Amino acid sequence: MSDFNQPLGGNIMPRFGGPATMMRLPTQESAAGLDAAFIGIPMDIGTSNRPGTRLGPRQIRDESRMLRPYNMATRAAPFESLQVADIGDVPINTFHLPKSVDIITAFYDDVLKHDCIPLTLGGEHTLTLPILRAIAKKHGPVGLIHIDAHADVNEHMFGEPIAHGTPFRRAQEEGLLAHGKVVQIGLRGTGYAAEDFDWCRGQGFRVVPAEECWYRSLAPLMEEVREQMGDVPVYISFDIDGLDPSVAPGTGTVEMGGLTSAQGLEIVRGAAGLNIVGCDLVEVSPPYDPSGNTALMGATLLYEMLCVLPGVKHGD
Repeated sequence: MSDFNQPLGGNIMPRFGGPATMMRLPTQESAAGLDAAFIGIPMDIGTSNRPGTRLGPRQIRDESRMLRPYNMATRAAPFESLQVADIGDVPINTFHLPKSVDIITAFYDDVLKHDCIPLTLGGEHTLTLPILRAIAKKHGPVGLIHIDAHADVNEHMFGEPIAHGTPFRRAQEEGLLAHGKVVQIGLRGTGYAAEDFDWCRGQGFRVVPAEECWYRSLAPLMEEVREQMGDVPVYISFDIDGLDPSVAPGTGTVEMGGLTSAQGLEIVRGAAGLNIVGCDLVEVSPPYDPSGNTALMGATLLYEMLCVLPGVKHGD
């Protein structure tokens, strides 16, 4: 028997049965004793277009039943290396966004005091700001790999400083991001002015528009990103709308011309070897994809994030 928690196998319990946890892993109430934890944040009160991301964590967990413990492509064996569990959802206040932000930070403060790496199931992108606040308390300013159709650096939305389109402006202003260590990949679509992405560039962010990714492998890009990040602590934030809606339609603010699913995998796999201290997968909105395929994309990317965490062993 392994000393590490194991996902419930499909030959022990049919995949449509068993616990409704991420990868049908054991659950526990806190992060005590864990190297990594899957955490849901069922929130959509900061969205600006189609809602529904409050249902994202539940459907991601459901679709994760297809995932098996060993990564055949990269040879990563996370469940032979790390103690992992699903510690449930953050109990947000669904009627009050600022209170929810504080609740999230306090929850992650507790997770991080156990030296546990959080892997977050979203939920909309507002949630990344309170997580980064907690991460920065422990690790200092972090490098950021941000995959998204949108830069999420609005100064405000309807006069509000915190919403799903503002987290990275607030994070930069609050000193949560390491200087020269931010990469945004997949930005695209229409805007209000030609300068919409220039604020990011002015802060020293590397901006890689989706058009620069078309028809190419992103493995060379990730070689450059690894060199750029060096050994600083790194956070990965993956908005599912970074992928093209042809493969991930279940989200609130879709933009055509996005990344392929294979490019999404290349980005996450290309982060192997970095000092990753946290990850999230956000903006899955189940009502807009009854097939569940968007949630399956999200679940798979979260598993791939687990596979690139420090300390994961690889098979021969």
